[in-house]
Amino acid sequence: MAWMHRLTGGLGANYWRVWGSSTASNLADGIFWIAFPLLAIRLTDEPVLIAGVTVVGRLPWLVFVLFAGALADRLDRRRTMISVAALRTVVSAVMAVGVFTGVVGLPVLYATALLLGIAETLFDTAAQSIMPSVVDKDRLSVANSRLYAAELTMNQFVGPPLGGLLASIAIGLAFAGSALAYVVGVLALFFVTGTFRPERSPEARQRSILGDIRDGLDYLFHHRLLRTLALMVGVMNLASSAVFAIFVLFAVQPGPMGLSEFGFGVLTSALAIGSLIGSFVTPTLERRLGRARLLLVAVLTSGLVLVVPGLTANPWIVGTSFSLGGVFLIAWNIVTVSLRQRIVPDQLLGRLNASYRLLAWGTQPIGALLGGILAQAFGLQVTFLIAGVSTLVLLPFFLTIVTDREIDAAERDGTTETAAPEAAVPA
Repeated sequence: MAWMHRLTGGLGANYWRVWGSSTASNLADGIFWIAFPLLAIRLTDEPVLIAGVTVVGRLPWLVFVLFAGALADRLDRRRTMISVAALRTVVSAVMAVGVFTGVVGLPVLYATALLLGIAETLFDTAAQSIMPSVVDKDRLSVANSRLYAAELTMNQFVGPPLGGLLASIAIGLAFAGSALAYVVGVLALFFVTGTFRPERSPEARQRSILGDIRDGLDYLFHHRLLRTLALMVGVMNLASSAVFAIFVLFAVQPGPMGLSEFGFGVLTSALAIGSLIGSFVTPTLERRLGRARLLLVAVLTSGLVLVVPGLTANPWIVGTSFSLGGVFLIAWNIVTVSLRQRIVPDQLLGRLNASYRLLAWGTQPIGALLGGILAQAFGLQVTFLIAGVSTLVLLPFFLTIVTDREIDAAERDGTTETAAPEAAVPA
């Protein structure tokens, strides 16, 4: 029916099932990852040890993500997502029991963060790679906009304050709530129909997993535009991880901002408020500014968001900067993810996404560790200023490399330079 087509945006039932699963899973993530630092500060007040939770949780994006990408191009992506979501459910439930019984210390917290980090690389790589098989390529920007709206609403707007509220009652409740949300995510994926295992040529099927990984890296490093974007977001993530790995010490009392645990959850949701707005206005901004200029503004605001808490502990000013940053953070994600999904052949998309995230997200554990070390040596606000300036330094390099002409050429031709060998093999 026409009214149903308009209501669903013409994206199809499978898309909305994936959307539902992602919504529930991101609610679980939002609760879980706010519970981690809140539990950590009950176990220690050492900045390096608290930052260590983020280091361990993000380490798989540096050491495991390439294998996750190779598996996403070898296995059925839907089945991978179901298996990983089920694992997350079990881990969350076990963690809840452990917290309630008082057996969870820092070693258990670190081990859980590592396991969930590995699961995240598998799930997110498969989920990002499945999208072109669920919707038409000309609908990818709309599909990604709506998906990111739901993900960020749950992950950062609903999840953190809910997690903070549950933790203020009993921190084990936060982990139990996360487990329940993961269950809903698993159930939604069971209703996704079809096969989502990429077709591979006979030669590709005989290649080793290391050979598969090499093809993904080759494609990225020979693609000037994608390589540049990955390196830039890698620097941005290194800086933001340095800040947010220790931000709980700055925000929660007796820190300078003096917030309660619930207030901390509300503050972090300010970023999601901006991101939710950004998910709806990005198509308009994209048309009016052009994609290159929109990405440039995203780099600028990313740096300013990190500088602000280095200058003031006023929660209203910090929260406002978070909201503004969220608008352009989501714009960056929608533009760059949709670009990769349009450019890269399906049989290589998992490995390309993994290679891209190795550069883009692999810097997160390094940044978290640096944040803890800098905060220990120079204090929290000096660390925030260093991180912000490090991001703003990218601006002159961006202006000379990323242009609308190059973005258009990449979409039109599929590549701006020589692609990896398998990219020429038809799916």
